[in-house]
Amino acid sequence: MSNDADFIYVDEAQGSDDTGLGTKEHAYKTAVFAIQKHGENIKIQLRKTSEEEYKDISGAAFKKAKNHVLESKKIVLTQDSTLPEAKKIKIRESINRRDTRVKISGWVHRIRIQGKDMMFIVLRDGSGYIQCYLHGVLCHTYDAITLTLESTITVYGIISELPEGKQAPDNHELRVDYWELVHKAPGGDEAFTNQITTETDPSVLLDRRHLVIRGEKASAVLRVRSAVLRAFRDHFYSKGYAEVTPPHMVQTQVEGGSTLFELAYYHEKAYLTQSSQLYLETCLPSLGDVFAIAESFRAEKSHTRRHLSEYSHLEAEMAFITFDDLLDCLEDLICDTIDRVLSDKSIADLIYSLNKDFKKPERPFLRLDYKDAIQYLKDNDIKKPDGTFYEFGEDIPEAPERVMTDKLNRPIFLCRFPAEIKAFYMKRCKDDPRVTESVDVLMPNVGEIVGGSMRITDLDELLRGYQREGIDPAPYYWYTDQRKYGTTEHGGYGLGVERFLAWMLDRHTVRDCCLYPRFTERCKP
Repeated sequence: MSNDADFIYVDEAQGSDDTGLGTKEHAYKTAVFAIQKHGENIKIQLRKTSEEEYKDISGAAFKKAKNHVLESKKIVLTQDSTLPEAKKIKIRESINRRDTRVKISGWVHRIRIQGKDMMFIVLRDGSGYIQCYLHGVLCHTYDAITLTLESTITVYGIISELPEGKQAPDNHELRVDYWELVHKAPGGDEAFTNQITTETDPSVLLDRRHLVIRGEKASAVLRVRSAVLRAFRDHFYSKGYAEVTPPHMVQTQVEGGSTLFELAYYHEKAYLTQSSQLYLETCLPSLGDVFAIAESFRAEKSHTRRHLSEYSHLEAEMAFITFDDLLDCLEDLICDTIDRVLSDKSIADLIYSLNKDFKKPERPFLRLDYKDAIQYLKDNDIKKPDGTFYEFGEDIPEAPERVMTDKLNRPIFLCRFPAEIKAFYMKRCKDDPRVTESVDVLMPNVGEIVGGSMRITDLDELLRGYQREGIDPAPYYWYTDQRKYGTTEHGGYGLGVERFLAWMLDRHTVRDCCLYPRFTERCKP
């Protein structure tokens, strides 16, 4: 008696030639594909409807499928030499190339077959998507009947606007007159859709991130990210800032020694930078206002949805400003960047496809002092895990901060934190030396996305800051010198690009907002 493993299963109603494995649970859709995949010497069990039981394929049906495969291999496509020469284009150019013959290369994103003479392929080239319509002999070749998702092909034809009532990307399709297979991706158990599914474990998705980013949502996030980075730069250039590129390997700390990644640098000890801020400050006397977009590294063993070990850090430093100027600059950066991004319709469409409820923040942002936030937590009965209230001088952790931000449901400048819970370089307020001229920008659904402050200008005060934090000032001589040779009021900030994107695109975790996330125990691929 035969068992299930002796047969290849074909379910014409619910099977799939893209994701099927030929098993009873994951059947193929066609006998043609089964023969193409496993050869002619196979036993096929087939059913035509989901209500039927599987049964042996008939001899006539098997022969027909085998002949179909054999005949398809004999078909050789040739270009019609009487047609105009095709112009090679990217999909992003397709609207402006309608009604002319074009040539487009890309990856097969979706396939839909209608009968034996029609095939629709959605092609992707990284710049966009286009629906391709194939008919007649174009659908009968061996490459056509065995075409798999993520195969690379080149298509030739004319792009025509679709009639009213039909739908496709950009409301048009390419009517193909010739096509070529560049490379065929595997099917069956190695099929693309078997590598990543809605049920795939998140750790496996991270292992296969190189495939995940081909998906529509992941690629949309990365495309918006590119537009946001450009908009940040355009904002700064429009304000006269200079971009600088500080080092990533350093021998000083900025945000506390416990989060430093240590490395052997020849015969010395060095670290991956936590922030480029100190270096940006040194550029003020030579370049004026400056900014940098670079990677920063924090060795925090935090498994939260807003922490990364490596993240893109947008930092800026400005000279001859006040704390109010700093807040105004931050508000202008965020709002102007959003306006610039939304001015590109294609990017705006991606943003609203990912976050249909996105609304531009309204100016002015709420300005809330730390001491008033402590009182807000008490007034709203937001307590510590042990049931007690937060008191002045204590750090407000992520969870209660998020509760407060979500309740207020608007961007918040949380200002004037106690000096003891902030970095050594932050300037104290003249009217209350207990607190610093510091700010965190909080956004609903994500929390803190920016940290900034006015920087200490007085040499003695800076030396006391080193002492308070137990920092040896010797390696910081180049930073300390800024208070000797023409000190001035100055300040700056650091913005986490992934957090900004998580807020804008309503992503659950910052891990979705970078190319290959790095966090505790994750440093691949």
